[in-house]
Amino acid sequence: MRQAWQTSLHAAVKQSICINVLGFGQFSKILRHWQRNSRACGLKARIPQGHRVYAIGDVHGCADLLAVLLERIDADDFAREPAETTVVFLGDLIDRGPDSARVLDMVADLQTRRNVRLIVGNHEEMFLASFGSGRVLRQFLQHGGRETILSYMEDADAYARLTIEELREQLPRLVPERHLQLLRSMDNILMIGDYVFVHAGIRPGVPLAEQSEQDLRWIRKDFLDADFDPGFVVVHGHTVAPDVISGSCRIGIDTGAYLHGRLTAIGLEGVTRWFLHEEKAIASPMPVVSA
Repeated sequence: MRQAWQTSLHAAVKQSICINVLGFGQFSKILRHWQRNSRACGLKARIPQGHRVYAIGDVHGCADLLAVLLERIDADDFAREPAETTVVFLGDLIDRGPDSARVLDMVADLQTRRNVRLIVGNHEEMFLASFGSGRVLRQFLQHGGRETILSYMEDADAYARLTIEELREQLPRLVPERHLQLLRSMDNILMIGDYVFVHAGIRPGVPLAEQSEQDLRWIRKDFLDADFDPGFVVVHGHTVAPDVISGSCRIGIDTGAYLHGRLTAIGLEGVTRWFLHEEKAIASPMPVVSA
């Protein structure tokens, strides 16, 4: 039986074709339509008293953006009243961008001085699965994994000479155990107060305890198009948009670090929300893909 990620990857590639045909502007209009038409959740979402949360969208190997955004978060946190602060990463730390290895080092270092919670994304899922299968590794490399592997290798020519099976055999030596432990420690879902943090979204109508890993890491259209009131606010990444997509029951903060040069974090305290961004110019935007 095929693994869940393979089924989702096939669907994501099909949707990628549709997105490219529509054009990214039209895709963004669809997301804004979702924002305008989502129903009120019937509550004023709240973080428990004395707590503060910063959630960071898909980093995708953009270590330069993450470094500055973490500085902004530190400054913002320091400027506010003392609180128990949690930093949440919404998954897809790796792939596409040039510095995945450095990103994982930065996150591991952050864990030594901050309360950090990590949500697993579909790209972490594919990366870990690549260690056991050359076939999976080949597909991983085609969806941003090549850049991740190169971030661990000094010689791009040496990488190019490797067969898939040779590369798979080298992975345990290339990737530090520290990084593997970090990737394997990630959660599928995190709830703090009236907020649920996931990578991709949730399956409408399914209780949180019964959500599948496939949906939490891969879902897109069935979540984005749904008009439903789960009784909490879902904070997620996975679906790229030029700006934050803020509906009444869901907030998407994947603003395309690797695509648009913009990495976003949302701050949450009590009933207050605010956003922090770090941006850089992208000379030649990459094509929109959805895996």
